[in-house]
Amino acid sequence: MLYYYRKVTKKGSVQMIAIGSDHGGYKLKEEIKRYLEEKDIKYADCGTNSEESVDYPDIAKAVCQKMQNKECNQGILICRSGIGMSIVANKFKGIRCAKCENEEEAKFSRMHNDSNVLALGADYIDINEAIRVVRTWLATEFAGGRHKDRVDIIKEIEKENMK
Repeated sequence: MLYYYRKVTKKGSVQMIAIGSDHGGYKLKEEIKRYLEEKDIKYADCGTNSEESVDYPDIAKAVCQKMQNKECNQGILICRSGIGMSIVANKFKGIRCAKCENEEEAKFSRMHNDSNVLALGADYIDINEAIRVVRTWLATEFAGGRHKDRVDIIKEIEKENMK
């Protein structure tokens, strides 16, 4: 199911979020989807669809591939800790995944690091805080400037090591 967001990215395309969770993050994912729907934000649900056990790397892969294929501009991944999802996501070229537990981390992950995937740990954040983190992360723009230079260094390291 897809939902539409009125915001247009700087590149002129409609913003699209890929969202996915394992069984441990399923309930939180469903709450975040409700928030996205309320805000008319377009998203693609990459699974899982229940609390039945699944392998989180498969879900992270699906989200990151949607981004690499330019079907989505940003991603949100949820598992119990957020750590496993973030590790997998950061194995994909072009992905800068940040595990955030509060609004300040979310803000700076976007402003300074131009993160394009947000990882959440369902066991360590309540629904209200998770929604605030998502809201802040989606609303924050990359600051550029000296931070762009650093992100460019990250991209060069990625080129050297992800062949």
